[in-house]
Amino acid sequence: MSAQIVTQPDTQVAAPKLKHASLYKRFKSEIGMIVGIVLCLAIWFMPAQSGLPVTGQHCLALSLLAVAWWAFGVVHPGYTSLILLVGWVLTHTADPGVVFRLWTTPLMYLVVGGYLIAAAVDGSGLGRRIAYAFTLRFVNSYTSIIAACYVLGFILSIMIPHPWPRSFMIMAVMAIIIKSAKLEGKYAAQIGLAVFAASCPTSMILLTGDSTLNVVAMNFAGVDASWGRWILYMGVPGIITSLLVFLLQIKLFPAPKNFVVNKDEIRELARSQGPLTRNEKAVIFWVGVAILFWMTDFLHHIHPGWIAVAAALLMTLPGVGGVLKPSDWGKVNLGTLFFLTAALGIGTVGGVTGMNKWLAAVILPSHVPSNIFAFALLITAFAVAIHLVLGSVLAVMGIVTPAIIAYTAHSGVSPIVASLLVYTAVNQHYLLPFHNMAILVGEGEQGGRYGAAEVFKFGIPLTLVVFVTTICVEIPWWKLIGLIH
Repeated sequence: MSAQIVTQPDTQVAAPKLKHASLYKRFKSEIGMIVGIVLCLAIWFMPAQSGLPVTGQHCLALSLLAVAWWAFGVVHPGYTSLILLVGWVLTHTADPGVVFRLWTTPLMYLVVGGYLIAAAVDGSGLGRRIAYAFTLRFVNSYTSIIAACYVLGFILSIMIPHPWPRSFMIMAVMAIIIKSAKLEGKYAAQIGLAVFAASCPTSMILLTGDSTLNVVAMNFAGVDASWGRWILYMGVPGIITSLLVFLLQIKLFPAPKNFVVNKDEIRELARSQGPLTRNEKAVIFWVGVAILFWMTDFLHHIHPGWIAVAAALLMTLPGVGGVLKPSDWGKVNLGTLFFLTAALGIGTVGGVTGMNKWLAAVILPSHVPSNIFAFALLITAFAVAIHLVLGSVLAVMGIVTPAIIAYTAHSGVSPIVASLLVYTAVNQHYLLPFHNMAILVGEGEQGGRYGAAEVFKFGIPLTLVVFVTTICVEIPWWKLIGLIH
């Protein structure tokens, strides 16, 4: 009787909360659609603002509509992106040449080339061969499994210029380890989280670690994408950040007791692949040529985008390639390309219409801090705060980076410093899966069943790592190499 008296109130209290949560989940898209429309109309028809042209006001209204719909997942991000792009054109906010300018730049073709190269590495079996060989040689304990997620993430980033295919490739190997070791669900989730969380800091090290975000960060600053320049600016910060995130993970998520790595199944899978196939050799050759050209871009000045596309196309030709098939076009995500166009378009159209300059004047302090460390603190805090609300990394970069660059235009701070600070802050920060697509794509069964609880537990202290990276790692490093005077 006493047990019934104790538990009954808990049930009565919890039920309405579950009901409300269920209703929100059920009508999330409808709620988000209304929020976006209300924001758009409120900004569109608000009284004229000093320093904000009418086209800038319309740009802000339509941009907030898109950001709200992205955050709430009203429709597929590609559809929302097209609505924004077409909306700018139909309302004469900007000319089509400005709105769709990205399609005329090599950046777009670096992304396309990245998807095709990833398809070739995966389809040929080369990526799995590398992952199997590394695991058999170096993975002997639970901690080494977590470390392998980071090391493999970096190794594969040399060949696969996009973090999602790399993560799924690594997760396929980790799933075998999880199964053979008969790990409990919580430990499987920890390994899954390590795979996808590692893709964020390790993608910072090389320009092609993330063929979208890394090149976008340089593009915002008006700097040509360069393999050598990127590794000079971001190589050391990327390595240190990867180490900090790894140490944080093994501290937060302890290893299981009496854990033993059973490599028999992986050894058998590796043996079943046999010797290197012709397709694997073709991928090694052409990706090797691409890497050589990426590393020597200071000599030939060919954009990495054209190199990526050339390598992918050469892998389609009979005789010298033959790796990529017609069906591999389906692995080029058209929705992502339009999302990229829209997210970058916010910055481009915002600059043309005066929106960026107005936002910087309204939101940020009137004077740029003279102390570079205080400046880094301000930019990181501002970027993280906006990211908490908006979620999308690209959308936040599209709004915040141009505003920050406009804010620092007469301060003597290099645009590349401002852009890379924003990039680091939003790409490494998340509290929930929707804050970073690299985390969101692995949530659930495909990532060892990690979810919002594990991500939140990790994300709280990870926020401190973000500030440590920008203030204590990047600023001193950039001063050392002369990027900051």
